[in-house]
Amino acid sequence: MPHLAVPGAELAYESAGHASAPALVLLHSGIATMRMWEPQVPALATGHFVVRLDARGFGATRHDGAPFSDRDDVRSVLDHLGVERATMIGAGRGGTTALDLALESPDRVTGIVTVGSGPSGFPELPLSDEEHRRIDELDAAFAASDWRRLARLETAMWAAGSGRLEDDLDPEFVALVHEIAAPNVAHAEEAVSPEPLEPPAYGRLADIRIPALILVGEYDLGPTRAHYEHVLEALPDATGFSFEDAAHLPNLERPTEFELVLLDWLGERGL
Repeated sequence: MPHLAVPGAELAYESAGHASAPALVLLHSGIATMRMWEPQVPALATGHFVVRLDARGFGATRHDGAPFSDRDDVRSVLDHLGVERATMIGAGRGGTTALDLALESPDRVTGIVTVGSGPSGFPELPLSDEEHRRIDELDAAFAASDWRRLARLETAMWAAGSGRLEDDLDPEFVALVHEIAAPNVAHAEEAVSPEPLEPPAYGRLADIRIPALILVGEYDLGPTRAHYEHVLEALPDATGFSFEDAAHLPNLERPTEFELVLLDWLGERGL
């Protein structure tokens, strides 16, 4: 796996497809690594140049704990590969980075796809009793420095979403999600200090005047569903889609449907 040396880090990244094709950048969620996009890469790379990377604190990327910008890291990889503009496809935290990047560097972003994401600076929202219970479990594991348990509980919470348990899900999907999340345990005690976008994206989404596809799973957590509704309404040129029988990772839980929705939208928008 190639690494790109940047100030304070060696960024793990991969690319697929022809470099002259329209570029897509795949940004992973906070419970995953760039491996979460494995099901989609072959189809996307047929007509696109597909770039993905592990953010600092995730997967195979190495860093020294210095302050950094996720947006700078994405731009650095694009510059290294000679990509001037790309459509950003981000899940969870990756979608937040995509929105921030579109505001900070509009000349680099041709389109946006978010999956269970909200804008930076979004006000904190109330949780359900069940969500509070799960967060309390996470807090207890963190207090005990039980990083493996913390990772497993967090992954289970997001994979199942609201109103479901792991036992309700396809065992192969559950195993895959935990496998993808496992490498992040090694980073649990690292200091990761990303510099936020100032001012944040919340309240500024009307300035993003490029095509956007806003995706969510019907069982995603309550705050994430609220993020979906807000982003869909606030972006001037947004299309929304909710995946039935899926939560925070519809690209892994419903990969065939996800691929069709994404490729159809890319084709319609000429991206």
